[in-house]
Amino acid sequence: MKYTTEIVIKIPLEKFIVIFLNADNMKHWQKDLVSFEHVSGTPGTVGNTMKLNYTINKRKMELIETITHMNLPHEISISYETKGMRNTQKNSFQKTPEGHTKWINKNEFSPTTFLFRMMLLLMPRAFKKQSEKYLADFKKFAENKTYIQNA
Repeated sequence: MKYTTEIVIKIPLEKFIVIFLNADNMKHWQKDLVSFEHVSGTPGTVGNTMKLNYTINKRKMELIETITHMNLPHEISISYETKGMRNTQKNSFQKTPEGHTKWINKNEFSPTTFLFRMMLLLMPRAFKKQSEKYLADFKKFAENKTYIQNA
């Protein structure tokens, strides 16, 4: 399954990138994130791997995040793997004429189990809705320092 989401964040691209790359900020815009830890590589560079732990509707989920491509400040690609699913994200960032940042987030989900294949078929909108929520929550945090959960 593939889809694209996008949002305009009313901060300059340079400031956007600093906020986006700071892993400590994730807890402020990813509501279900419980913890993260560096696994390998140099943080913020291609090949960097982190383990992300989430609790979503009382269900625990562990993701392995790997930066696969980087051409900052204009793009970064990241893969996420968990039991049964792989998600590849291509994020591009553009300056708007107003001096803001347009974030274009392209996702491709690839199920590796029958259960996740069925989830993608039966609930495709849920995946896109979650991506849109993360972008909107990032916007609130970046523009207004609105914290989604306590630090």
